[in-house]
Amino acid sequence: MRQVNYEPLSPLHFLERSAYTFPEKTAVIYKDEQTTYAGLKDRVFKLATALGRQGVGKGDKVAFLCPNTPPMLEAHYGVPLLSAVLVPINIRLSSQEIAYILQDSGSKFLFVDTEFSGSVEPILEEVGDIGLVNICDVEGKAFDAPDYEEFINLEPEHFFLGVEDELLPITLNYTSGTTGRPKGVLYSHRGAYLNALGEILEYKIHSRSKYLWTLPMFHCNGWCHTWGVSAPGATHICLRKVVPEEIFAEISRNRATHLCGAPVVLGAMADYASRNTVDVPEGFVINTAGAPPSPAIIRQLEELGCNVTQCYGLTEVYGPHSLCEWKQEWDGLSTEERARIKARQGVPYITTTFMDVIDPTTMQPVPHDGETMGEIVMWGNNVMLGYHNKPGETDEAFRGGVYHSGDLAVTHPDGYVEIKDRLKDVIISGGENISSVEVENTIHEHPDVLEVAVVGVPHEKWQEVPKAFVTLKEGAQLDEESLKEFCRERIAKFKVPKYFEFLDLPKTATGKIQKHRLRERARQ
Repeated sequence: MRQVNYEPLSPLHFLERSAYTFPEKTAVIYKDEQTTYAGLKDRVFKLATALGRQGVGKGDKVAFLCPNTPPMLEAHYGVPLLSAVLVPINIRLSSQEIAYILQDSGSKFLFVDTEFSGSVEPILEEVGDIGLVNICDVEGKAFDAPDYEEFINLEPEHFFLGVEDELLPITLNYTSGTTGRPKGVLYSHRGAYLNALGEILEYKIHSRSKYLWTLPMFHCNGWCHTWGVSAPGATHICLRKVVPEEIFAEISRNRATHLCGAPVVLGAMADYASRNTVDVPEGFVINTAGAPPSPAIIRQLEELGCNVTQCYGLTEVYGPHSLCEWKQEWDGLSTEERARIKARQGVPYITTTFMDVIDPTTMQPVPHDGETMGEIVMWGNNVMLGYHNKPGETDEAFRGGVYHSGDLAVTHPDGYVEIKDRLKDVIISGGENISSVEVENTIHEHPDVLEVAVVGVPHEKWQEVPKAFVTLKEGAQLDEESLKEFCRERIAKFKVPKYFEFLDLPKTATGKIQKHRLRERARQ
């Protein structure tokens, strides 16, 4: 029976409302094709119908290995319509990493963009009985399975665009493996709904907005923009490849108004704009996160007329949790001063509310002096349900009734947070998290390697990249290129160290490797 004063929150409601209010309005633009909100709803219902007829139901996992094309967007609605759970997979991962995710999640179906079939073919026997669907966007069928358009070519059933329990899982997003193996992070319908609203509130997305998809939808569900952009009836502009020439072409052609991306994307855009004439609407909104963006890059993009804001978060909090909320009194500052402030992680979103920097030993807030470092902790509606199949790690992350980020920061006198370092040796390269432990373990597998330590070092394009310091076994002969090739065969390419140095590793009296000395050496 309907409860008159309560409706479970779900981002599926956003599609229902926009399809009702704006049925003929353009919901999705991809290449030269456009889909209305009525058409998007119809395709979503077809996907849900097809999956349901294949036995997919409540709690089942459905994986998508796909770039930012319409099927990936449709999956964010079609899979949850069945109370099933979407598992979006990073297209940059290696075959073994993809196999681990499929097995750990227990996915019943895998939809594969055929450009990435080479990452799936070697693991088909390993992952066992799993339904396959080809997504043929730039290449033909790779597997003896239906094409996506064939799969959804049926008369759709009708679905209620909502959910009975708002705390049901809606997606299972895997981290980049910051402690070795990727961890599955469970999002709820409620958390996704609220975080999506936070995005459109903070970045002023409305029915006339046109959002350009440069941020991967497989990363925290595109920071929940997969749902948030639909909420007010804005337009999704899908973009298969994130390269500056195509970004600026789509901005100009479609008069786009918003995009999100890692600092590496912004750096590439700034570099391209410095060498080419670009057409960017005044006030174009850019939201960035990952490694803190360079003030110089922020300055260059703002000189083009863009409005750049940095946000901060993690996969465990649905993507962004805080932003550098701009204050009117800063309007008169110099470009350099504005860029420096904008590089801070700031204050919580309207919908997230709770964040602090604490002493991890006493669990008390640090002084707001801009100098005393502590750990960023968060709590509230947009913290994950927990890690999939990892109750012990969930308990550790939630100790003390807060989510522990592992990031070291200070709080300025005005209450704005600024990250200074990381508790864990996580390397953020182009917006991707890389576990130094995972890379070290991979290099350790080489028979000629005695010891290894991996640290992050500054890089002009990627902001930060891995560098490996290696001690070889006595008498061994091994060069940098051989080790790189060894790594490429075992981990994703973006995790392979860009630099190698062979030496005796510095250690403490107890034999612990002194990574701080290696970081200092790398920066000299």
